[in-house]
This record gives sequence, C-alpha cells and structure tokens, in this order.
Amino acid sequence: MKRSINPKFGISQLSAVDIATQLAKQGALNHFKELTGEQASSSPINALSPHWQNFFDNIGQHGIENLNFKEQDLRKSVQENGITYNIYADQNGPQRPWSLDLFPLILTSVDWQQIEMGITQRASLLEKIMQDTYGSQSLIKGGFIPPALVQGHPGYLRQMHDSHLLNGNHLYLMAFDLAKGPNGNWSVISQRTQAPSGLGYLLENRNLVSQQFPAAYEKLEIEPLADTYREFIDTLKLSSPAGMNANIVLLTPGPYNETYFEHAYLARYLGLTLVEGGDLTVRNQRVYLRTVSGLEEVHIILKRLDDAFLDPLELFPESTLGVPGILQAIRSGNVLIANAPGSAFLESPAILGFLPGICENLLEQKLLLPAMDTWWCGESAALQSALHHLRNIALKPTYPSIDGHQSFPGTLTQYLEEHDLQHWVQKIHEQPNEYTVQQYIPLAQMPTWQNSSIVQKSYVLRVFSLRNGPNSWKILPGGLVRIASNDDGIASMQRGGSSADTWVCGYKPEKEPLLNPLYSPSNISQKRRVVTSRAAENLFWFGRYSERSENTVRLTRLYLKSLSNEYPANSVIWTWFEKICKFHNLVPADTPSNFNANNDFDRTFEKKLIESLHVNAKVTSVGFNLQGMQNAASSVRERLATDQWTIVQSCVKNFKADMNRATLYQEYSSNLAIEALNHANNALAAITGGQIDRMTRDDGWQLLSIGRHIERLFFFSSIMQEAIDFGIFNDVGVFGFDAILHLFDSTITYHSQHQQSRDLHALVDLIIADEDNPRSFAWIIQEILKRIEKLNSTGKNPIVITNMHSLKTKMTNIDHLCQLNKNQELDNLKQCIHEINQSVINVTESINATYFNHIYRTDYRI
Repeated sequence: MKRSINPKFGISQLSAVDIATQLAKQGALNHFKELTGEQASSSPINALSPHWQNFFDNIGQHGIENLNFKEQDLRKSVQENGITYNIYADQNGPQRPWSLDLFPLILTSVDWQQIEMGITQRASLLEKIMQDTYGSQSLIKGGFIPPALVQGHPGYLRQMHDSHLLNGNHLYLMAFDLAKGPNGNWSVISQRTQAPSGLGYLLENRNLVSQQFPAAYEKLEIEPLADTYREFIDTLKLSSPAGMNANIVLLTPGPYNETYFEHAYLARYLGLTLVEGGDLTVRNQRVYLRTVSGLEEVHIILKRLDDAFLDPLELFPESTLGVPGILQAIRSGNVLIANAPGSAFLESPAILGFLPGICENLLEQKLLLPAMDTWWCGESAALQSALHHLRNIALKPTYPSIDGHQSFPGTLTQYLEEHDLQHWVQKIHEQPNEYTVQQYIPLAQMPTWQNSSIVQKSYVLRVFSLRNGPNSWKILPGGLVRIASNDDGIASMQRGGSSADTWVCGYKPEKEPLLNPLYSPSNISQKRRVVTSRAAENLFWFGRYSERSENTVRLTRLYLKSLSNEYPANSVIWTWFEKICKFHNLVPADTPSNFNANNDFDRTFEKKLIESLHVNAKVTSVGFNLQGMQNAASSVRERLATDQWTIVQSCVKNFKADMNRATLYQEYSSNLAIEALNHANNALAAITGGQIDRMTRDDGWQLLSIGRHIERLFFFSSIMQEAIDFGIFNDVGVFGFDAILHLFDSTITYHSQHQQSRDLHALVDLIIADEDNPRSFAWIIQEILKRIEKLNSTGKNPIVITNMHSLKTKMTNIDHLCQLNKNQELDNLKQCIHEINQSVINVTESINATYFNHIYRTDYRI
C-alpha cells in the first residue's frame, strides 16, 4: 500500500510539519509509519517524529521545492558512477541502473539498539550451529532440528565435516533481512550466510544520499560506516598466520553476475585483488594466485560465489567458476575463506522456526530478536497449523533449486484467487517438505520521493554482521533498504524494487590515533599491487582496443571526409583507401568499389562502410572495437577510476545512438556518420588521457601501454605496406601525401617543420626515424622496449626477449630507405616495414606465452 501527497498546489509554501499532517491523515492502514512513528493500532498522529522533523528542517535552503533537482542530481550520479544491477530477464538489457531513492530511512538509537543486540546474538548462534553441524551434530541427535533441514538440504556439504578450519570459525559475514511490524517491533524475515550481497551498494547509497543532505546528515549525527569496513579487513588479516601481510582476494563469478558492480566496487574500496576462479590454482593443498610475476600464495578469500560452484572436483563438476581442489585447501586450514562453504542450509526459511529452541540449548538464552512465525510443512503438526493460516501467509520454498536460486518465487496468499490457493494446497500435500509457511505482517512504510510527491512505501531492511574478533561481532551501523515497488509488499530488486540508505542517529565520535598501529613502515613498504594474469591480459587488450578504436575512427573519418575534398583523389588513391579498410575488416571483403566499370562514383563502398560502423558479426568495425574496449575494461573495472569507466560506457552508448541516427531509414548519412566519429574520437582522447595520467605504473599498466603501442605499429605498418604496394610514394601528390600524414596523426608536426613542402625524405624521416614524434616507428619501438625493460627489471617477472634493438639502426638511414630500385620501387623501405611488423608479432606472441598463458614458466618457486 502507498499514499502520496502531490505538492503541485503550493507545496513550496508548506512546511515539513504541514506535509506530515497531510501524510498522517492519508496514511495506509495496518502499517507502521516511520514518518510519524505511528503504530497501526494507535490514533493518527499529526506531527513528524523528532528525527524526521530535524531532517526536513535541514534539507537545504529551498526546502521541499528543491527535492526534484536533488533527485535529478542523484540519478545523474548513479549513471556517472556506473552503478548497475544486472537483471537478465529485463527486455531493456541486463545492465539496469541501480535504483536509489532520495530519502534515507532514519533510525533512532533506540531502534538500532534493539537491532544491534538481536543481530549480535543471532550471529553468535549461527556460528555455533555451524560448528555443531560440521562437528558433533548434537542438535540433530537431540531433536532440536530435523535432519531433513540439514542433511537433506543441498547446501549442506558432507565434504566439510570435521574440517580443520583456520581459527575454527565458519562465518565472518552475515546479512539479515528485517521487517518492522504494525506494532513498531522488528522481526527477522530471512538470513544470508553463503555469499551475502549488499555491502558495496550500501556504501554507494551512503556516499550519494549524504551528499544531497549534508546539513541534515551532520545535524542528526549519523553513524559512519568506514570504521566497520576497516575493522573487518583487519580482523580477517589477523585471523591468518600471515597477519597484516596477508594476501586477500575477493572471488567473483565474473562480470555477468547480477551484483558484479559491487564486487568491483568493494575490491577497489577495500584494496583487495578481484579474482575469478581461473585466476586461482591449488598446489600442495595451498591456494595460489596466477600473476604476471608467477604464483603468489593467497591467505584469505572473501567469497562472492555460491558454494555449489566453488570446487568442480568435489561439488558441481560442470562449474567453470570455481577452483579445482580448493575444498581440500580449506579443510587443511591453509587458507581462510569467508564464509566457509556449507552454510547455505542456514538460509532456508524453515530454519527460523527452530532457532528459539536451539538458542536456549546452545546459548542458554532466549532470542532477543524474534523471527516471523514460521512453519515447516515437513512436520505434520506444523502442516496443519500452516494450512489453518493459509489465507494470510507468505509461501516460500524450503530448499533452493539446483542452480542455487529459489525453486519458486515467494508468494503472498492474500492476493491469490481461490482456485490458485487450492492449487498450492494440493502441491503442499504432495510434497510438504518442499514448502515453508511464514506469517505475513504489513511492512512498515517510509517516505520516498517520487514524481514530485512524498509517497509512503513498504520496505525491508538488510543489516550486516561482520566479525571483529575471535568471538565478537560488529553490526554495521546502517543497512540496505529495499523498497517495495507494488502494493503486494514484496521488496525485491529483481522485481523492480528500489533501494534507500539507512541513517542511524546519535553518533558520538571518539578520539583515536591517526595511524593504524597494526601497520609498520616495514610491512607497508613491502606492499605492492598484485596483477593477475587475467587482469594483465584484459589491460593489454584494453590498451589494444583503445588504440585500435582511435585508428579505425581516424581512417573511417578521413575516408568519409575525403569524398568532398578540394583535391579529389584519383582511382588509385581510392583503391588504396578501400584496400586499407578491407585489411582492417571495416567492411566485408566482398564489398564492391565506389568506382564502377566506367570509373564513375556510385557510393557503394561508402554506404557499406557507414552501415558496418555498427557492431557487426561480419566485420571488426569501429563499433566492434569500441565494444571490445568496454568488455576488456569491464573485466578490470576495479582498477579504473569511476570517471574512466563512465567515459568508456558513455563512448560506446553514445556511438550506438549517433550511428542509429546516421543510418535511420537506411539513409546512410556521411555527415551524421562523421559527427558520430567526431564524438567517439573526443571520448577516446579522454580515455587515452585516463590511461596515461590516471593509472599506477605497475605491471598491469606496462602491459596496457605495450598493447597500445603494438596496435599502433600494426596499424602504421599496414598503411605503409599498402602505400608502397600501390605506389603512393612514387607519385605522392597533394592528397596522398596529406592522407598519409593524417593517418599517422602527424600533420601538424610535419607542417611545423617543413611548412607546405612535400618531400619523401622528410616524410620518411618523420614517420620512421624521428624519436621525438610519438607517431613514428622509432618512438613507438623505443616505448615498447622501455616497458619490456621495466617488466624485466623487477626480478620477479619472467624475461621477455625481443630483437627490436637491431631495427633502430636501419630506421635511421633515411637515404637507404628512400632509395628506389630499377623498377622505381621502395624495396628497402618495404623490407624495413616487414621486419618491424614481424618483430611486433614475435613480441606479441612472447608476451602472450610469458604473462598470460605462462608457457615459458618452468619454475614457480613454490
């Protein structure tokens, strides 16, 4: 249920109290109202809660009338930061911008104290259950929990029984979904222990929303989040024998996972190495990371991968996401993994109904924070009770499906027709073990800002428990709010819901030392950024695709602009142009020339070139190269600044939109295509600037730079080879000369040195031998050699050997290169270009074999 106030009638003159009064009168029945603190059973309250009064009094100089501008700014920030949540069933594409509401959920210190105490107790309880389940199993033997809910659950891993876990702890991070009922009390709906999501989104929500209301944030004294994250990482490190020098990685399923954004975001924020299963290997029951420098031992794994996919040797054999042999490394206590595999059975909703009795048995305490009344239909008495309440419950699957997701979506029976309800009753009777029934209560409602209105919507709060000591927990002071999108009260991001930040009031900062005492100058000096082989390869191709995109944009734009050049080219020049375009696969190989049999210009090639600028399976067009650049960047997103990633995304997105206009109704407009190429060229210049000036000069950057320069050499070599074969240098002419300078991006440099003269020796000197020209062969080769020397000099990387040094002498003999043979051909120049091209091929193969595939490695020094 939702109620709203549309402020179109003089809202700018209404105070926050006026708004609250109207909201209280229009509020939904049977729901707790956060805005007024009103319980469902109480009389209507016509005033804001003190903390909401404080919030609206400090929302900004222009008050309520400025909220639309704040919302627009918030959505812009989400777009610019590239915050996405992947929904694969979405017809608009899997990457959907993260949905974030303008208003936070504001919790008082009293509210938070209830949550904090209850969740701390539950975290300790779940750890005890894990230790018992994979140890003595006294809970099952004593009848406190049915064996079917543990041993019959696919998330229970017999392989982990009696494991010697590092420090003996199973759980380090947990999430709990809470609902506030009509009476204002909190209840647990569900718990997540396997690979809880939300920590990254929560942090971004805080950063963005607090920026919109800085005065309110300060006035309400909101609890900060950063200290808890830092304590968590320090706790993980101190749980490993390696201590503060522990190598921590964050294991992700990869860029296609629905929450990949936050995997990359958390890795960057926490300073962890983001890895996929293929980045890790197990040797001698220890886990190692494949890096460009060889294998490095991994001490701690923060896992965002479901257990079933973790080890194809012992679990799901078809999994390509995990690491063969990793379970044995975990069981042996050689690597700490958070959380340890085997906790998925705790996520079953049926477990909630048995926790009160288990808590009294294990902790000798009553549960401080209750769960919703829950019945597992596998017990006959519970089945009868569940059927008695069937008209107003939430029906949930007891067990997940094979792929780890729910076997059917949770269903609220109050919205079902009678025949649909009876259908569910029949299914429950057929397989009662498969169904769990949970009491439904109307969810509390919080204010949201939508369509220039304050709208009260139902919400669920996810809070996180993070281990901060051997037997202690810290509850992150805040949470991830999920707001229901429909009146059914189901708060789910997959179903189109939105999120909100959570503010906990009453923070009193304590003085603490500026420096972390756990670090010392010695262990800080030893820190260096690890570059995995996968990350290195993606950075290498990020550089290559960036450079390739620039070159193909320049080539295509020159061709299209030349159609109206004041120096119309002869057919030889056009044939040369077309051959280069075909060489780089910018058009299909069978594309006919612009010139027909009568040497008349008929635009055939031009239309096909424009048509092929889109991403096309038949060609490696500009669009294809831009998409390749984005894919490579996506795989190393944690290494890129937010604005870098935003520019990459915008470049690809805008080019597609521009080309849709250029090819609308198959008109194939050259002018609009040139405009699209101009926009792409500007974006690529910014991307190149980011690569040069915004990235650390580690091994990954060295390989990115080598990738760029290799691609530049390949492109320039093709230009020169085709120019020599077509005799462009024999009868240079104005247009041919200028075209070569343009493709080498050296026009300004040449004219500043030689004005308008067009001399072959001067041209060859500039683009072949000039070590001050970043577009010359000599300069590019010198840069590649510098990068390789840097990689070779670390003492840890394998050696890449190249014969490029021998080419430098040949390139400086300009007279020799410009010498014509008896057939008036530039054989010496052609041979030099051929040797350069072959040398680049050899370097590329050596880099692939040495750093990415490790073919040449014979000693990993384990």
